[in-house]
Formats: sequence, C-alpha cells, structure tokens
Amino acid sequence: MCAIPHAATIGIRFMQGERGRVTLLLPYQEKLVGNRQRGVLHGGVITSLVDSSSALSIFSLLEAPEAIATLDLRIDYLRPATPGMPVYCTAECYRLTREIAFTRATAYQDDDSQPVAYSVGTFMRGSSSAAIGKGDAARQQEVAK
Repeated sequence: MCAIPHAATIGIRFMQGERGRVTLLLPYQEKLVGNRQRGVLHGGVITSLVDSSSALSIFSLLEAPEAIATLDLRIDYLRPATPGMPVYCTAECYRLTREIAFTRATAYQDDDSQPVAYSVGTFMRGSSSAAIGKGDAARQQEVAK
C-alpha cells in the first residue's frame, strides 16, 4: 500500500489477503479527525479506506497489472468510528468481467458485526499498458488488435 502515495499519507496498511478478498487497516491518527470536539475520523478518510480495499480485492484477481477506475462507490455510513481505535476494511470482488468489476466492503473496528460503513462498488477495468505506463501509442495498438 505504501506504493500508493495517498494510502501512505493517511497510513493505510495491508493486513491480510487472499484471491478476491483483502483486509486493510487505518490506524487512528489525530490528523485524520473530522470533528475535533468528538475526535471522530473524517468520512473522507473512511471513503479512501473503502475505495483502496475494494480496488486491491480486484487486483488480487488479475493475471497482469492493469489500470482500474472507480465508476461508482456507494457507501452507507452506519455509525461514527470510535475515537482512538483503528478502522479495518474487508473488501471482496464478487464478480469480474472483461470490462467491469463489482465489489462489496465492510469497514469496522473491533467487531465486524458492528460496521462503521458498508459499501458496494463498480470499477472499470483498463488496459495493462495504461497500468504499466506504456502510454497512448501502446494503448492504440492494443485496441487495434
């Protein structure tokens, strides 16, 4: 996760993974608090954790690196995260087609049966050339095939 600058900046860490499923950890940090009076993490930080977890669950199914883009990420915020505690997110890619990937994710703290947020996401798959930086010329050749 540290290879992704945004994930490294907010401190997201890889916990465990298997094919199609991943769990990431976001440690509690004062700099991520959205409500200083209550000490509650900002909702945008939870969104980043959910989006990163969902994307990584897709990457775990791919045979070669490729670009993906979030098309839709619906998140239901069920309760505020308890201040001072880390937030985990377990995501699963439950369907992968040639062009689209579908995910679901749960953000929680000490008990995954008491979620902070639940999400479903849709991601567009890109070409492997875009992911590895070959640029437009390589992409055009790939499309022409």
